[in-house]
Amino acid sequence: MAGGNHTNSFEFLLWGLSERPEQQHILFLLFLWMYVLTVAGNLLIVLAIGANKHLHTPMYFFLASLSCADILFTSTNVPKALVNIHTKRRSIPYAGYLTQLYFFLTFGDMDIFLLATMTYDHFVAICHPLHYMMIMNFQCCIFMVIPCWTLTNFVAMTHTFLIFWLSFCSKKTIPDFFCDLGPLMKVSCSDTEVNELVLLFLCGAVILIPFLLILVSYIQIVSAILRVPSTQGRLKVFSTCGSHLSVVALFFGTVIRAYLCPSFSSSNSMVEDTAVVVMDTVVTPLLNPFIYSLRNKDMKEALVRLFRGTVSFLRGQ
Repeated sequence: MAGGNHTNSFEFLLWGLSERPEQQHILFLLFLWMYVLTVAGNLLIVLAIGANKHLHTPMYFFLASLSCADILFTSTNVPKALVNIHTKRRSIPYAGYLTQLYFFLTFGDMDIFLLATMTYDHFVAICHPLHYMMIMNFQCCIFMVIPCWTLTNFVAMTHTFLIFWLSFCSKKTIPDFFCDLGPLMKVSCSDTEVNELVLLFLCGAVILIPFLLILVSYIQIVSAILRVPSTQGRLKVFSTCGSHLSVVALFFGTVIRAYLCPSFSSSNSMVEDTAVVVMDTVVTPLLNPFIYSLRNKDMKEALVRLFRGTVSFLRGQ
């Protein structure tokens, strides 16, 4: 039994994605490939924005922040999963589990808040273009990001602190490949009613409030786009937020399915839940750089300049 004061030698077992030995090599290569692409793609976005002064605007400031959060979010979960697959050792210490859980919640929630702030940026740019530079100045951008980090740390700290009050008996196997809150509470032998109520309240608030704000903002954005007289003008305005809308749909679709509409009992439902969690934690951060760069002319040009500058530098060496 382990609780807040009995954690020195206590370990959990992360069950992983598959029990079949023949699938472990494929899973390792697949996750390694996706992790490298995720880090490289998001890092290129950050470097391209930082190296091009004409991209030093609120929209790209938030995009660079989102890319940083995606790198940190993926790096919280995937390296440990790769180590477990490669070494076939699935154990993780109690303190290690809580540490990974804290950062998973922090960076995961940060993605949600950053997507909401990016929506507000698009809303101001399209619905109030004459006041855009006055409203979305550098100080405003900083003051929008700082509360996001503060709120995500507060939410993560609250959940982590409440876990310290739980006890864990002999059933210590976590049916997942990373450290999440729901599976952890299921293996506790303590009363988790308080934890579940806090999880329901905070999870609902962190996911639904930004989602509703995004929804209302896009209703206003679409209304403003429809008032543009020419079809070409409407398409041009819509293209400015098309990439972001794609990311929002992908991200919130998987998050709401995974955490607000989970499946129960059947093995098929467990497989579906695992697939959705992989989409949320691994695939979405991987796709974000491609969505933003392929649909954005400025980003493509910035990436080309970054590659040319790197090649010229290497040749000079």
